[in-house]
Amino acid sequence: MRLLDDLQAGLDAIDAAHLRRVRRTAYSPTDRSQRTSMPGGEPRDILGFCGNDYLGLAAHPALAEAATAGVRQYGFGSGGSHLVSGHSVAHTRLETRMAALQAPHIPEADALFFCTGYMANLAVVSAMAQAGGIQPSQDCTVFSDALNHASLIDGARLSRAPVKVYPHADVAALDALLAASTSRNKLIVTDGVFSMDGDIAPLPELLALAERYDAWLIVDDAHGLGVVGKNGAGVLSHFGLRSERLVYVGTFGKAAGGSGAAIVAHRMVIDWLIQRARTYIFTTATPPAIACAVEAALDVIASEEGAERRARLTRHIAVWSAHAQRLSARFGWEWMPSPTAIQPIVIGENAPALALAAALEREGIRIAAIRPPTVPVGTARLRITLSAAHTDADIERLAHALEAAGQSLQPAKAA
Repeated sequence: MRLLDDLQAGLDAIDAAHLRRVRRTAYSPTDRSQRTSMPGGEPRDILGFCGNDYLGLAAHPALAEAATAGVRQYGFGSGGSHLVSGHSVAHTRLETRMAALQAPHIPEADALFFCTGYMANLAVVSAMAQAGGIQPSQDCTVFSDALNHASLIDGARLSRAPVKVYPHADVAALDALLAASTSRNKLIVTDGVFSMDGDIAPLPELLALAERYDAWLIVDDAHGLGVVGKNGAGVLSHFGLRSERLVYVGTFGKAAGGSGAAIVAHRMVIDWLIQRARTYIFTTATPPAIACAVEAALDVIASEEGAERRARLTRHIAVWSAHAQRLSARFGWEWMPSPTAIQPIVIGENAPALALAAALEREGIRIAAIRPPTVPVGTARLRITLSAAHTDADIERLAHALEAAGQSLQPAKAA
C-alpha cells in the first residue's frame, strides 16, 4: 500500500540520520536502579542516569500510601471533567497548597491543577494570548526563548498569535523585540530550568522587561520545583521575585515524583483560565488519588527529609561536575556546567552519542542520547541526570564507565 510505503520511507530516513527512538519497558518501580527490557535480550537491572526523579520520590512509601488512601476514599476515576463532576476536595487541597507555596511571589495567588505539564503549558499560552477577549492574531505577540520546551512552543502555535523567538537567554535581544512591538497583549514565555541544557533562565531581568513593557511573564518550572529555591519552592523563590505579572507552571512529574501540574497566578488569571483553557475544560479530571499523592510529595519536599535529599543531590552535582569537566577535556566533549540535576555533555554528531550510550548500557548504565529535533543539529548529547537516590558509589561508577567508553570509541586528546 502506497501509504505504508510512504511511512516506511520516512522511517528509513530516520534510521539513516541515527534518530530512531526506542521505548524500554520497566519491570520494577522507578528508582536509581530499575529492571528494564533490553534490545534482543532478557530484562536486566540498569543503573539509571536518565530520568527526572531528582529527589528519588517516585517510589517513596509516603506517596504510595497517600495514593492508596485516596483510592479507598474517592475510588479510582474522577468520572468527569473538572467543570462537570470530576473536581474533588483532593484537587482543591492540592491547588490551595500550591497557591500558598507561591504566595510570597505572586500577589493574590490561586492555582489550577492539570493532568500533565504539557496540558498546562498548552493552556497557559493559548488562553493568555486571548486575555481580556482580544483577538490573538491581531493584538497579541508571544516572545519565546529559542530553547523552550516543546509544550510551550506548541502552546504558542495553538494561540494563533504571532511568535517572536529570541536567542536563548538573550535579554538584550528580547528587549529590542519588545521595544518594537505594538501589541496590546505581550507574553514572555520561558522555561525556568532548561531541560536539555540545565541552566536557569535570567528571570530577574525578564521580569524587569515585563514591567517595562507591560507584559506577562510565563515561567515553566518543570525542572525547578522541589530542587531549587527555599525549601524547594522553585525558581521564583530562587530569585526572590514577586509580581502580579508572573504566571507560574509547577510540574509534579519530575522532582515531586508524581504526575500532573499546577498553574499558579493572580486569582483573576486563574479565573480566566477556567473560562478559556481548553485542555482544562474539555478533558476528564485526573484521578483524585493522584492529587493525594502529589500533596504527600509536597510534604516530603518541605520537610527535613526533603532538605537532606536536596543536600545529597547538591553533593552529587559537585562531585560529578569535577568528573565531567575532566572527561570532557580529555575526549574533546563539551561539558555544560549546571547548578541543577541536569548535567549535559555535548558530543556533537548523532552516531557517536548513540555509540557512547550503547557502550554505557553494556556496562549496566542507562543514559539517554538526546538528538535533534529535541536539541539543535550538531549538539547531540548525553543528558546525564542525577538524583538524591543515587549513592556516592553510583557517581564513581558512572565516571569510570564513561571514561572507559570514551577510551574505547575515540582516541584521547594528548595531555
